[in-house]
Amino acid sequence: MQIDKLKGQELDDLFDGILSLKTKEDCYKFFDDICTSNELVALKQRFQVAKLIDEGKTYSKVQDKTGASSATVSRVKRCLDYGSDGYRTVLDRLK
Repeated sequence: MQIDKLKGQELDDLFDGILSLKTKEDCYKFFDDICTSNELVALKQRFQVAKLIDEGKTYSKVQDKTGASSATVSRVKRCLDYGSDGYRTVLDRLK
């Protein structure tokens, strides 16, 4: 799904709310309220997949370390290579 299809005031409000978070504890509280446990697990798994791919790990090593399916690993890799550079922006800023 392309983010352009979702753009609007409601999504802007959500992103403004996320950008207002100042500490990890703020993040824990907000994401605990806004996401289900399964949604949080999926988000953290995808981010770990992105980090490991960025480190040059093989698909099988990524799957072993994260428990992600091959479809998830492939999707994250595709986003890293051809996406909107969202993962890339965050990964580069964390280095």
